[in-house]
Parts: sequence; structure tokens; C-alpha cells
Amino acid sequence: MTDTDVPTSQPHQEEMPFAIVQGAAVTELPTDLYIPPDALEVFLEAFEGPLDLLLYLIKRQNLEILDIPIAEITRQYMEYVELMKELQLELAAEYLVMAAMLAEIKSRMLLPRPVEAEGEEEDPRAELVRRLQEYERFKQAAEDIDELPRVGRDTFVAEADLVDRKVVRLPPRVEMHDLLIAIKEVMARAEMFAHHHIQREPLSVRERMSHVLSQVKGSAFTDFSALFTLEEGRSGVVVTLLAILELLKQSMIEIVQTDPYGAIHVKAAGGSHETGPSDATAQADG
Repeated sequence: MTDTDVPTSQPHQEEMPFAIVQGAAVTELPTDLYIPPDALEVFLEAFEGPLDLLLYLIKRQNLEILDIPIAEITRQYMEYVELMKELQLELAAEYLVMAAMLAEIKSRMLLPRPVEAEGEEEDPRAELVRRLQEYERFKQAAEDIDELPRVGRDTFVAEADLVDRKVVRLPPRVEMHDLLIAIKEVMARAEMFAHHHIQREPLSVRERMSHVLSQVKGSAFTDFSALFTLEEGRSGVVVTLLAILELLKQSMIEIVQTDPYGAIHVKAAGGSHETGPSDATAQADG
């Protein structure tokens, strides 16, 4: 068997249908199909007006907006206007107004200025520069606002259907154990606000007189300051002094002082002076 006897099969790719109409593949265009010339339009660059186009041309070449080369910008601008005339004439009207303005500025810059008016005449580009700067600020502000999160584009509000149903709320059940715990907590808080009053014991002058007489017995002399108990405070000192003065008034004790500004001693009345200070005594009444 020779090579000429072997059947050869070339790979063949079937034509892909460009549409499916009612389940049937369509591979050939209908003969009566009419497609308008402007049925498909592709916009590569869209400008919102003549100022937007000028700003685009300036930024594309990194030109200084305060020193615009009017001749070059006007040439590029007119090329774009001519292109718009070929594609869509109704959009070229406002652009032609800007083209006339650029031509006017260019002509004013080419004309010689009078010598006496060189320092007074304003730059012909000043008004155009002002409008471009103002438009750039508003355009940047619009872009910043557009970048903010927007409901329906960046964020979506969650919604859920509320099923109308009746909710029955039962009152809570209170057990005796819970009630006792609550009362215990209330009592514990009430104890924090309780006041503890301390009352001093009343001191009796009559009782203190008996106490002083028990200290001065017989003929022995007792130091005057030894009759006072400092731990009792000011009230105890006052009561003891009143008791001593009352005993002096009743002539039940005697107070003697041997030297001026010396120590004062107390002894019972009617006793001898054998064990006390010297005979130079001074008696003081209450």
C-alpha cells in the first residue's frame, strides 16, 4: 500500500453562528437587512465643552497654564474641531466660539503695542487663563465629590420585608427565692447609710466630789494636778474643778501653796501639817 492510497482528512472548522434566533443558528445575514452608517459609534475621548478640551491639551503637553503658547494650542484645537465637524456637526457650534476667541487672542498678541501703552495693557490671555483655572477647580471638586461613596453605586441599603405578626409578651415570673435575694441586697445598701451615734456618759459633780475626798485622806497632802484625769478631756477637767471648788465652799478640803508660783497641794480639812509642806501656807477659798 503506497502513500497515494492512504486517505487524508484535513481539519475543518465549522462556521460559528453570529446569532441565535428562536433556537436556530444564523450564519448568513439576511438580504433585506439595513444597517445605518451611524448605528455604532465609539467615543475614545469625550469632552464636556471647549474649556475641557483646552485643559486636556494643556495637561497632555505639561504646559504652564499661566503661560499658554496660543499658536500651538490653537493649531491643536482647530484639528479637533475639524474632526468634530466630520463626525457630528451639532457639537461643533460652541467649540467654534472658543476657536474664534483663540484666534482673537493670537492676533492681539501678534499686533505691535503702542510704546505709551505697553505698561498699561493687560495680557490678552488673562481672561482665558482665569476661566481655565476656575473650570479646573470646579472640575476637580466634581471629581472629588464623585469619588465619595454613593448609595446605590458603592453601598447598598439592606432591606428586609417585615412580616406582620403579633408578639405576645408574658410578664416575668418572680419566685420567692428571687424576692429574698433582692431584699437582702436592699438591706445591705441601707446599712451603708446608717449613722452610729456615740453619746458621752454624763459626769456628775456630786460623784466627782466623793472621788476627790477619797483621794485626799487624813493629813496627807495631795498634788493639785493629780486630782484631774486628762483622758476624760475638757468636760472631765471642768467637772473635777467644780467638785474641788464645791468642797472648798463646804470647808471639806484645804488648798495650800508654800511658795509664790509654787506647787499647789490639797488636803482634807481639820488635819495636821506634820506630813505636809512647811507652816507657811495660804488658804484659798472657792
